[in-house]
Amino acid sequence: MSTATAPLEIGRVALTVNDLAAVREFYQQALGLEVLDADGAVTQLGAGGRVLLDLRQDRSARRRSAREAGLFHTAFLLPSRAALGAWLRHAAETKMPVQGASDHLVSEAVYLADPEGNGIEVYADKPRAAWPMEGGSLRMATEPLDVEGVAGAADGPWQGAPEGTVVGHVHLQVGSVAEAEAFYHGTLGFDVVTHYPGATFLGSGGYHHHLGANVWNSRGASRRSFPSTGLADVEILAGPAALDAILARTEGNRQLTDPWGTSVTLAPKAA
Repeated sequence: MSTATAPLEIGRVALTVNDLAAVREFYQQALGLEVLDADGAVTQLGAGGRVLLDLRQDRSARRRSAREAGLFHTAFLLPSRAALGAWLRHAAETKMPVQGASDHLVSEAVYLADPEGNGIEVYADKPRAAWPMEGGSLRMATEPLDVEGVAGAADGPWQGAPEGTVVGHVHLQVGSVAEAEAFYHGTLGFDVVTHYPGATFLGSGGYHHHLGANVWNSRGASRRSFPSTGLADVEILAGPAALDAILARTEGNRQLTDPWGTSVTLAPKAA
């Protein structure tokens, strides 16, 4: 499971929110994340001692439009199908407002949103050996989820996000797929794994994707206007060789912005 062997992976995601208390409570109750640090207007949440989400309060920030560039969803990868089944049962028992559920051939996923409209995916990977290939490329699709099968895989009640939970990928709304690939592939070095109509999926180390970028709601979007709610920063963890290669392309700069003004922070992967 996981993406830990990849040269590049997602570290944490930062969101700007208007109502920190309400959003924090949602991630605690809905996803079972625990507060790892809190300092005034910033709260860090995670699982197993690993920070996955920074919530940054700005009550004056305008509410982001669903049609501008920014976040499509943050995808929390659970360590097993059993864990996803336990979470799915928890979602049903608490009448969580789930927005969709899909089998992507490489993973099984459920979708929802937080109180301020930030998209969320909760998913588990299928065994990597079972990921389908077509014409030398990884094949993904969007098919109905076997809800009963996933729920039946649970081996106990949901007790919060288990150790090993990570941000498996971040899916972005962008103004142009080509520009997104120029930055996330050309500058950051993620491999282009596959395309959907209006979307690209990029990964590292053979993973199905660490980043998605689509224009489904945001085609032609201009540079983001701040302060606004929504995605504030994506942390990319890089192994030594990958980090050196990126820094050579960015003149040593570890704090970057994509073509739409979204902040990207480079950090070394833990040894």
